[in-house]
Amino acid sequence: MAEEVVLMKGNEAIARAAIRCGADGYFGYPITPQSEVLETLSELKPWETTGMVVLQAESEVAAINMVYGGAASGKKVMTSSSSPGISLKQEGISYIAGAELPCLVVNVMRGGPGLGTIQPSQADYFQTVKGGGHGDYRLITLAPASVQEMADFVDLGFELAFKYRNPAIILADGVIGQMMEKLVLPPQKPRRTDAQVIEQCPWATTGRTGGRKPNVVTSLEMNPEAMEQNNLRFQAKYKTIEENEVRFEEINCQDADYLIIAFGSMARIGQKAMELLREQGVKVGILRPVTLWPFPTKAIAAYANQIKGMLVVELNAGQMVEDVRLAVNGRVRVEHFGRLGGIVPDPDEIVVALNAMVCDEQR
Repeated sequence: MAEEVVLMKGNEAIARAAIRCGADGYFGYPITPQSEVLETLSELKPWETTGMVVLQAESEVAAINMVYGGAASGKKVMTSSSSPGISLKQEGISYIAGAELPCLVVNVMRGGPGLGTIQPSQADYFQTVKGGGHGDYRLITLAPASVQEMADFVDLGFELAFKYRNPAIILADGVIGQMMEKLVLPPQKPRRTDAQVIEQCPWATTGRTGGRKPNVVTSLEMNPEAMEQNNLRFQAKYKTIEENEVRFEEINCQDADYLIIAFGSMARIGQKAMELLREQGVKVGILRPVTLWPFPTKAIAAYANQIKGMLVVELNAGQMVEDVRLAVNGRVRVEHFGRLGGIVPDPDEIVVALNAMVCDEQR
C-alpha cells in the first residue's frame, strides 16, 4: 500500500493518529495552543466510522475523570490540553497512576506561570517529568520534535501505557503543535472488540456477569503497610521502565568537544546552531532526549569525560538542565541557555552562547 503523505499541523496529526491507532475515546476541553486536537476530531466525526467517542467535557477536571473511567474499563482513552489545563488535570492523573491504569495525555505547552501567554514554552518539564500531582509516581514522557513524531508517538504512547499499566504523556511545545509539515499517516488499526479488551486487560472493570465478582479499580488503600507495598511495586515498575524504555537521538557526538542538549523544537534549532558552529571549526554535537522520563542519564553521563562542555537549550528558565547536571555529577561544565515569555530563539543566539563557553575554556 502506498504511503499516505499529507501536510498538516502537529495538533491535527495527533487527532488523525488517535483515530488511526484505534483509540476508543477522547475527552478534552479547548485551550490554546492545542485546541486543534479537539477541533479536528470533531470535524472528522470518528464516531461515525470507527466508533471512537469524542466528547468536549465541561472542564479539564471533568475530562481527566472521564479518562479515568474509560481507562478503568480497559479502553484506549486519551485527553489533551495546554499548560494551565494540565495543571487542573494533575489530581486525576495522580489517581490514574495510583490505580495503575493506561491512558494517553497530550500537553502542548504554553508560557506561564499562571495564565501567562499563548506563545510556546517548555516550562512544564518540572510539572511532567517530576510527577506534577501528589505522590510518588512517574509519567512515561515522550517529547516530539516534528509533526511526524506527533503522529507516531500517539501509537507508541498507548503501547507503552498498556505495557506498563501507567499513564503516558506526549510533552510537546507550542511550536511543534502549531507548525505545519508533511508526514506519513499511520495505517488504520481496528478498535479492539469487547472480548479482546477482557482478554488483554483482565484487571479492567468490564461489568462482569454470571456470578463472577467484578474488578474494583481504586487508588485508595487505608492500610499503611499495604500502601507501602503498593508504592514499592510502583517503584520496581518504574525501574524496569528506566532500564528498557530510554530513547534519545545523537548527531555528530562521537568527535564532539561540546554537546548541545535539547528537546522538542529547541533540538531542531540547536541542530542548525550545531551546523553553523561546525562551519566555524567548533566540534559540536547534539543529543536530543526523546523520552524525558525515563531520562537518558547514562547516555549523557558517558560523555562527561570525553568533552569540554555541555550547553542545555530550553524554552524556560532552566529545568532539564538540572537532570543533565545530576547525570554528569560535576565532571564537565554544564551551562544553560533559555528564552522566556514565548520568545523562540534563532540559531545564532545559541551559537553566541556556545562560543562564549569556548572562549572561557581557552582563557
